Amino acid sequence: MEEIRIRTHRRGEMLDITDRVREIVSRLGMDEGVVVLQSLHTTAALTINENADPAVVHDLLGKLERLVPKDEAFYRHDEGNSDSHLKTSFFGPSLTVIVSGGQPVLGTWQGIWFCEFDGPRERRVAVQLLRA
Repeated sequence: MEEIRIRTHRRGEMLDITDRVREIVSRLGMDEGVVVLQSLHTTAALTINENADPAVVHDLLGKLERLVPKDEAFYRHDEGNSDSHLKTSFFGPSLTVIVSGGQPVLGTWQGIWFCEFDGPRERRVAVQLLRA
């Protein structure tokens, strides 16, 4: 297992980790198989989405804030980050990506994103390669 360490700078942000995943796949010499990625946090998630136009990330984070606001009268969690836990559950903590020809299989505009919902923080993503 490998780890990707990430330093986030805002409460809500999305960081493209595609190149870091590619580097691990390449360095470990995997030609065919899958790479499993897992956020090791309850207030940070992973997703695959467009990585060409930064407006997409802006739109995603903006819509999430409207759908799941930071403060709601019914929240009971004392830490004040119930919204972050909900957003993480909606996105999910892990991804499985096919690897073929030594590269993660992604569409033309797809990238692998780390989603921070309770930053800024130091974060970790576990990376496990499973060879075919």
